[in-house]
Amino acid sequence: MADAIISVVLNRLAALMQEQIRSHVNLVRGVDKEVESLSQELNTVRNVLEDAEKKGCKDKIVKDWLTRLENTSYEMDDVLDEWNYSILKFRIEQSDDVGAAADVVPPKKKVWSFIPTSCMCFKKVLIRHDIALKIKEVKARLDLVLAEKDRYGFVTSQPIDPSRESLRVQSTSFIDLEEIYGRDLEREDVVRKLVGEGGSSEEALGGIRVISIVGVGGLGKTTLAKLAYNDIRVKICFGLKIWICVSDTFDQVGIANEIIEGTGGCKPKTDQLEMVLQCLKETISGKKFLLVLDDVWTEDDTKWEPLKNALKCGGAGSKILVTTRNERVAIMMGTVKNEIHYLGYLSYEECWLVLCRIALSRKNKEECENFENIGKEIAKKCKGLPLAAKTLGSLLRFKNTLEEWTNILDSEVWELEKVKLELFPHLLLSYNELSPALKRCFSYCALFPKDTKINVESLITKWMAMGYLGSNGSNVGDWKLRGREYFNKLAMCSLFQDFEKCPGHDYEHIKSFKMHDIIHDFAQFLRKNGGGLMKKISCQTCSPLLVFNVKEYRSLFHYKKIRYPHLCDCLTSVRLLSLRYCGLHFIPKEIEKLIHLRWLDLGSNEFPDEDLKSICKLYSLQFLWVDHCELLEIPHEIGNLIHLKHLDLSWNKLQKKLPESLCGLIELESLNVYSCGYLIGLPKGIHRLKNLRHLYNDVTRSVREIPQGLAQLTNLVTVSRLYCEGRDGSKLGWLKNLNRLSGSLKLRIEISSGDPEEEAVVVEDAREAELRKKMHIQELQISFCGSIREGRDQSVWMDIINALEPHANLKNLYIWDYKGSRLPGWIESPLNQLRSIFLDGCEYISSLPALGKLPFLESFVMQSNCRLRFIGREFLGIETRGDQNVEASSTETVSINTIGFPKLQELAICDCSEWKEWEDITREEEDFVAITLMPCLTKLAIRNCDGLAELPHRLLRKVSSLKVFDISGSTQLQQVYGDKEGEAWKSISHHNPHLHLQHD
Repeated sequence: MADAIISVVLNRLAALMQEQIRSHVNLVRGVDKEVESLSQELNTVRNVLEDAEKKGCKDKIVKDWLTRLENTSYEMDDVLDEWNYSILKFRIEQSDDVGAAADVVPPKKKVWSFIPTSCMCFKKVLIRHDIALKIKEVKARLDLVLAEKDRYGFVTSQPIDPSRESLRVQSTSFIDLEEIYGRDLEREDVVRKLVGEGGSSEEALGGIRVISIVGVGGLGKTTLAKLAYNDIRVKICFGLKIWICVSDTFDQVGIANEIIEGTGGCKPKTDQLEMVLQCLKETISGKKFLLVLDDVWTEDDTKWEPLKNALKCGGAGSKILVTTRNERVAIMMGTVKNEIHYLGYLSYEECWLVLCRIALSRKNKEECENFENIGKEIAKKCKGLPLAAKTLGSLLRFKNTLEEWTNILDSEVWELEKVKLELFPHLLLSYNELSPALKRCFSYCALFPKDTKINVESLITKWMAMGYLGSNGSNVGDWKLRGREYFNKLAMCSLFQDFEKCPGHDYEHIKSFKMHDIIHDFAQFLRKNGGGLMKKISCQTCSPLLVFNVKEYRSLFHYKKIRYPHLCDCLTSVRLLSLRYCGLHFIPKEIEKLIHLRWLDLGSNEFPDEDLKSICKLYSLQFLWVDHCELLEIPHEIGNLIHLKHLDLSWNKLQKKLPESLCGLIELESLNVYSCGYLIGLPKGIHRLKNLRHLYNDVTRSVREIPQGLAQLTNLVTVSRLYCEGRDGSKLGWLKNLNRLSGSLKLRIEISSGDPEEEAVVVEDAREAELRKKMHIQELQISFCGSIREGRDQSVWMDIINALEPHANLKNLYIWDYKGSRLPGWIESPLNQLRSIFLDGCEYISSLPALGKLPFLESFVMQSNCRLRFIGREFLGIETRGDQNVEASSTETVSINTIGFPKLQELAICDCSEWKEWEDITREEEDFVAITLMPCLTKLAIRNCDGLAELPHRLLRKVSSLKVFDISGSTQLQQVYGDKEGEAWKSISHHNPHLHLQHD
């Protein structure tokens, strides 16, 4: 952890000195030498921290030294925060003075372009002399800590020498089956993959399938590989089996030599890779083999590639079985997704069997019975991790009293010495492979209570506020991408679990996760520096745990009601603060002292608007939530928060426009005014928010007009809704250059005037939006407002909908209250990737296009159409040609497109009272086996369609997957199909034996 804060301090020292020079704001003088010396010393100590942290896991003295180094570095970071705060405060006061002198407050003044007068500067330097003193004092304390480093013999970090022998224990293929519990189903799965033929990764590796077992350290990957390796079916399938323990260094020559010796050959007397691989090829040529590569760590494909190519000379059906902690390794080695076996945890009962076999091995029957109940409770602490069960079993083996067993039960796992020595080293192997940035991101997660569902997006904002993600690069939102990358790497290292994925994403976009209890204990072990740190912390007002979290994590998350809110002086170093759901009726005045705050969540409280002004003095804030706070107005001072990246004002009763000063927040990336139903408008200067990426403005019906400056915000990724209402409203054309838009886009279009010229303007405006260029939009919702008056045609509606052609990548389409007689031509293009179509209130549509052509459509729902009378067979999207003048046989029918609705799972047509007929396919098409219709359809709903008396039986006999048939409210259909003994029902259900009927 020390490396993390030292890196931050070094970066901030350089940035602050540059800022003073650039801005001519020399508020802190006389510390140039100290800053230069400090930078040199920290750079020097950073080179030995990797060795220090490894030794600190075993040596308490070293760990205490690291703790003092880290704490003192944090003190320095806090002082640098004060320095930075003083510069920001000076800028803001100068800007206010300039504005007051001119008797105006021009928005552009917030860009902070000014030259301070010498007298003002002199005044501020005198005031901030205390910061210079603090820097010198903390530097002196840091010097004392750094002076001790030489006594511990730390080694400077060096690149890994691939020739050095790994210090990790080498695995073998031998196994005692009596010691193994569980894993039967998983062994079957791995064996099946090994002895089975084919597989998609076979081509990826030129004829050799690579199967991987992935899981966290101590879970039993090697054990499962041994079970499969020694299975009789595997022995029969492979005449040649080789087991190689790879470990941390991927030594190509060494691995190749071991394979040669494993096949009975003699390794060449050379270390030249080319000659060794040539010998390997000759040794295995034409032989069917199973190669186990246990405990692979490298992600470098350049090391694997030469060996992989040499192994292609093996016989057909050869396999490679890899065990690794990192999913990225499995992918690099050529394992495809369905060939990766993600190893699960043992059950509680299986953990108990592992634990009791060791713990009770020397005890008699009576003793075993006495210890059984408490032993089973201890087994629950293992949370399915076999190594934890073995470790605790070994610990309990020499505990002979119930009192000793009870102490183990009541202890935190990370506090047990044997766990530190036998279990955590296995996890430290994974931890030490992480970069310093990933180490601090991982260990920060120990802050959350066990079994917490952790939101990934929220966690990334916390990492950013803590400085773990560095500063933004040249591109807006770099920190978010970096945070997501860090999270994915940690997830692939099997450090997280119980992933919940975002719905509607084709790619694996994880929304939330949990930490395994043992992994959480390990993260706590990493953070609980010095052992007795909590005992040293004292405060008359606050609990030791609360103060510890602030000191160690710089974070405080409180979610309980506070009767008398008060922020104690011991909390002044906090950087992340949540008081959500605390029942606040006012913001504590002491919050102004929390100058280090970067992340503040005050959501779901009720406090006066005036209290927000105290928050506006926290100039370092990057993330602010004041949603659900009954706010009526946002103060002008919000413009002081010039580092703000995220501002959530949603679900408030804002009754005025947002202040123009908000447009001075040039780092703002996300503005949320969702469900601010009384908000009059957005600031006119919104075009100045050049870094804005997300504007959440849905359910803000009072904001009818968005400023035209929106069109200049080309970094926008999210605009929740755009209202387009006549000449004076927002324009669809403003979307023209916003080609980064993604996610969901809602459009509300008003057509009401009846003026042909104005209607032509609306159509042209729709064309200018150029939605077809917005390839990242996943969902499009179009809502129309207006009616067709007597004497008016429907062409304008159809022209608009045709002009709003989206990119073919669109997944979900919703259309409300469309008054055209036809759907747009682009909707039936087979190039579309549409998954769902929803039509509501499109009452003038008289026929449906060939939607059966859509290759990915899974759901089609249409409701509230009073003009639809006939659905023709063209709806299916199939095209066949045959001799129409004769009774054509199935062999005479020639197919052009023979599959209709290949992925459709749900078809629902509701509230279409005038619908009379659904055209059936021909007898020839029914008999033609090459024609496939709706092969995935599971639900057919025809509700409240009183006019329809019969279904297309020949069509439905082609459907064989139907499970739900809903005809609620469709009177005539209920009369025909409601009798399950009737011919009509049998005609359908015969081909769908699991069909369930739903009706009134």
